[in-house]
Amino acid sequence: MDQNDRMKKMLSNGWVVCLIAICCCFLWGSAFPSIKIGYQLFHIQKEAWNSQILFAGIRFTLAALMVILFGSFQNKKILFPEKDSWGRIFLVGLFQVVIQYIFFYIGLAHASGVKSSIIEASNVFFAILFAGIVFRQEKISPRKIAGTLIGFSGVLYVNLSGGNGLDFHFTLAGEGFVLISTVAASLAVVLTKKFTEKDNPVTLCGYQFLMGGLILMVLGAATGGQIGNADARGWLLMIYMAFISAAAYSLWSVLLKYNPVSRVSIYGFSNPVFGVILSGLLLNEGKQAFGYQNIIALLLVSIGIYIVNASFETGRGKRAAWKSQ
Repeated sequence: MDQNDRMKKMLSNGWVVCLIAICCCFLWGSAFPSIKIGYQLFHIQKEAWNSQILFAGIRFTLAALMVILFGSFQNKKILFPEKDSWGRIFLVGLFQVVIQYIFFYIGLAHASGVKSSIIEASNVFFAILFAGIVFRQEKISPRKIAGTLIGFSGVLYVNLSGGNGLDFHFTLAGEGFVLISTVAASLAVVLTKKFTEKDNPVTLCGYQFLMGGLILMVLGAATGGQIGNADARGWLLMIYMAFISAAAYSLWSVLLKYNPVSRVSIYGFSNPVFGVILSGLLLNEGKQAFGYQNIIALLLVSIGIYIVNASFETGRGKRAAWKSQ
């Protein structure tokens, strides 16, 4: 068994996938309060979408440098894409960074946080549909659908409990843009799965961040965006947010290389739940963080994750039984 086979065996183990995916989602969940705190430290107003895009561009450019430097150190040579990889890097960066974040920031300014969180969580549905129907990377089974619906109910519950209402008002510049952002993120997941068959996941992650981050920086600055002077706390927070993207997306890309999209993406339902809990802790809303609503939401998300992953174990069992006959 060569090194690649050993890596595939380890990273396709259910418990390893669970541990790494939950760590990624915890990091992404910490981004919600970190961004809010970052806006305060860099004096960025809520309505200043161009400054927010500039802020995101700086974050992703720093994340790119972290990924590329780490990958270069790990491989003992400068990490650089193959000539035919640039088109794939451009596509992933376009959907993962540029389209997702431009439409998300503008949409968030015109839609409620509750509806934005719910719409954003639907990226798991889109990722599984794209993987199963459009790209034919895996089959969509009743168990996967059931697990996804149960996990999504946890997201609905944590956002709508505590008196948060949900209306069906829809505008293109608000909910529509958040939905476009969600579809772009889902496409990026499926494209990452497809492209890591040829490309190194770390190289793909680092350079799509670099391309996307630079585009966001130029766009934000060209439209009048600016960030105010911040002290050491602000820049330390910026470095941490860059680390969130660098570590979480790199690990997520590696998981996608060795596992079906649905098996990995289903863990994304825990992002908003971790976001609510960590926002409560870091933004001095302890009562909200430790409310029973979050426990119920995490339970529903966990059940959904279990059902989706159990479908893969059942499939393996059937294949093993067939081979033994």
